[in-house]
Amino acid sequence: MRGVHLVAFLIGSCLCYGAIVCDAQQASVPQTQPAAPVAENSTQPAHLAPIPANAPHMSRQTRFEIIRDFETQIVYSRTVFPMGSKGLILKDKTVSPSGQQLQQLLALWGPSIKPGDPAQISYVRIKEDHIHFDLNGGPIRRKKWYQHIQVSGANGTPVPLSNDEQVQNPHGSYLDVYFDKYVPEMNAAQLRDLLYPVLDFTSHNKEEAYLDTVPPKVKEAIKAHHVLVGMNTEMVLHAMGKPPRKVREKEGDVDYEEWIYGQAPQDVDFVRIVGDEVVRVETMKVGGQKIVRTEKEVILQKPDKDQEAKKQDEERPANAPSLRRPGEDQENVPKPADGVTPAPPAPPPTVPQVPENPGPGDIVANHR
Repeated sequence: MRGVHLVAFLIGSCLCYGAIVCDAQQASVPQTQPAAPVAENSTQPAHLAPIPANAPHMSRQTRFEIIRDFETQIVYSRTVFPMGSKGLILKDKTVSPSGQQLQQLLALWGPSIKPGDPAQISYVRIKEDHIHFDLNGGPIRRKKWYQHIQVSGANGTPVPLSNDEQVQNPHGSYLDVYFDKYVPEMNAAQLRDLLYPVLDFTSHNKEEAYLDTVPPKVKEAIKAHHVLVGMNTEMVLHAMGKPPRKVREKEGDVDYEEWIYGQAPQDVDFVRIVGDEVVRVETMKVGGQKIVRTEKEVILQKPDKDQEAKKQDEERPANAPSLRRPGEDQENVPKPADGVTPAPPAPPPTVPQVPENPGPGDIVANHR
């Protein structure tokens, strides 16, 4: 009985000592302010301190950390990447090529990654003045390390260790981030902030990433599953999904597609698309009412051909060959009054003419 009381006394002492220690620890820990609430649906990266202009070269340790952090990471695209050997260049938060030059690449090779599409950073290489990112395998198919190994057989003929090499067309692209003189010291968060005009690291799904790339009016219409006149086909797909039915028609000299959503006895929407733009939306209500919208409700920015041509002329090297005289301005070049280029002048009559059926004597005479 005395042993039972002794055990109970020891247990009670331990519990009291634990309570005293816990109270002392709580009293010694300073009270901290609660963390600031994080705004929901916040995709814009937080403001970070800019990279100093006199920042040193990126250290070897930082290079390893950047490569380890960014390789194999899944991101969402905020712009379109062309397929082929030419990717995008980002410098001072300006993306090139753009405008008409980008449209030509897309028409020639097609898009590799569209706005809002997920992409995987498959390869990172840090060079002297820029950082290279391969997306979705890059434009060139890279071999695995074991695909370079060959083993000599019994007859001395080298046999590849791996025979799973298949001829596949690469469908990826790349991004080069250029700096003024060299790649400065930075952390991963600062590099993500630099990449935000092209790549989004904060979105959680494809739809959220795509909505951040469109104008606010289009964003609200897509959320409400509403089609506006002036949208492109990508916006219509995000707003309404793939159309159950498509009809191709021709009105005069204009070819168009009619995307049909819905089925009677429900409301039916007829979305007319010419090229890549919605030009007409017709809605047939259940009660028989027809609503037709043809006025442009949203104006999307399109590449200005004149501005692109002027930009290319400004970027032309100073020593490029030209037919202008030294110091002659393009605006001061003589132009015809009626706007018609005159025909080239006829050759002077003193130029010797070769007869239709020349003989040996005629050829010798003309060459004297």
